[in-house]
Amino acid sequence: MKKLRIILSVIVIALAGYSLITKNFEFMSYLMFFLGAFMLVMGLDELQKDRKRFEGYMCIIVSLFIFFVSIQGFLLD
Repeated sequence: MKKLRIILSVIVIALAGYSLITKNFEFMSYLMFFLGAFMLVMGLDELQKDRKRFEGYMCIIVSLFIFFVSIQGFLLD
């Protein structure tokens, strides 16, 4: 899980940095998709550690919302 979290965070940071530097926002749907995947992994990691707190559930709920938004972005492109 830790390696997956690191890989997803590097992808999210790279896409966000590219969008900010070039002011080209055509990859925003991909950024949102990978951000949703990153949040889902964070939430599942919290629940696996038996820390059944609010943060783990909130990460999963937010990731589902981000997936919904990114799918809408893919459909509108």
